[in-house]
Formats: sequence, structure tokens, C-alpha cells
Amino acid sequence: MGLACFGLLSAAPAWWENLRSNPRLESSFVQDSDSAVFGKVRRTGRLQVAPGGRIRVAYDKGLLVISDGRTLVQYDAAARTAQRASLRSLQREMPLLNILVDPKSLDQAYGMKWSGTERVELVPLRPGGIKVDLEGRNGMLWKIHWVDATGAGQTLELTQARSTAPLGSANYRFQAPSGTRWVTDTMDAAL
Repeated sequence: MGLACFGLLSAAPAWWENLRSNPRLESSFVQDSDSAVFGKVRRTGRLQVAPGGRIRVAYDKGLLVISDGRTLVQYDAAARTAQRASLRSLQREMPLLNILVDPKSLDQAYGMKWSGTERVELVPLRPGGIKVDLEGRNGMLWKIHWVDATGAGQTLELTQARSTAPLGSANYRFQAPSGTRWVTDTMDAAL
């Protein structure tokens, strides 16, 4: 039944419809992680999302994740290393990523539970998938919560979410600084 099943008589929350029809947003964020191994970790940064799988996540401590719609690059400024992967491969392996890069495709990996509030629960269709809780506020996506494969609770809160005008494609292209060392991984073959 997928995500089209929103409840018997109620419409989907406005923020959900906005996310699916206009996936263009910008926000500061706070990401909290709570794991048995690393304890509680809090990171902050800025997020920009545009249609076509384009995303730019700049953490305040130097980590940058950027996608031009085809390739996703993670750059660690402190280590001066970069790693790239096919966005399509990552989307198949981590459907949760589609919340930001392709929200219309979520119904291929998730069923939805919605009780008429601002909260939406995404339930994985495949065994072993990750359940995700989403909340909206003021017509925009506000909070994403999930427990990752390691058992760590993750919460991403968009603290100043707003729709944006189109940004140039250069904003979503990674330019490696001089001296960057590329780390190879198994996903390079998918490129």
C-alpha cells in the first residue's frame, strides 16, 4: 500500500506534502547520536537540499557531504581525505537517504503510519530495514529519528528549515582542495 495510505479520512500533514512536492530546503541542524560505543555525540551544521538528488551537508567541525545527483562525496577536512560513491547505490543500500534526496521514492522501501498528527512513521517493507520517525513543524520537515544498524539512536533536527530559491549547480559539486587524498572503497566500482 506504500505511502499513499495516509489514514481513512484525513489528509497528509502539510509539511509532508511540501517535502514530497518541493524538496528544496535549507536549514541549520543539530544531529544527536547516542550509542553504546561512542556515548552521546552532538554535531551541528548546515543542510541544503534541491531536486534531482542534490544535497550539501556542511558540519561545523569540517566534515562535508555533497551530492550533484549522481555522485555523493564525503570530505573530511581534518584528515584531508575524500571518499565518493554512486548516489544510486547508496539509495538502494540506505533507503533512509531518500528522505532528503528523493522523497517521492520512499514508497518503494517504506509503508507509512500516520495518526492525524504532525508525526509520520516510516516502516520498512524489507526485513531488517530501519524504521524512521519524522515530524513536521510550521509546514516544513523538522525532525528525523532512527536507530541505525549499530543500534545507535540518531536524531536530526532542522532548527531553521525554510524553502529556498534555486541555487546554482556549482553549490552541489565538490572541488577537492589541493592535497586531498581519495580513499577508495567498494562503491567506486559502481561509478
